Amino acid sequence: MADFDISGRMKVKTLRANFKKEFGSTLRVYSGAKFADDDATIASIADKKIPADAELKANGNLKVGTFEDKMKDIFGIKVQVASPDDSKLSDNGITLSASGK
Repeated sequence: MADFDISGRMKVKTLRANFKKEFGSTLRVYSGAKFADDDATIASIADKKIPADAELKANGNLKVGTFEDKMKDIFGIKVQVASPDDSKLSDNGITLSASGK
């Protein structure tokens, strides 16, 4: 499985689409307490300045909770991994690959 790359210049809709394609599960991206606008960039919704070289590489073996924490730490945005049909949140203890099954 290839790495899943994320950068601050990426649009929310691209992030969500790439995540769905790579892992099969749904990624919920927040701007404050609301869902982020799909046309916003990751940097524009971050609650802190993102360094120019900041990026995150995630693969299917990464735990859901770890991925969510890294997104908050590196990019300053809240995300939650949900089931493929977006009906419920994934357990933080499973891998990203398992979240899409």
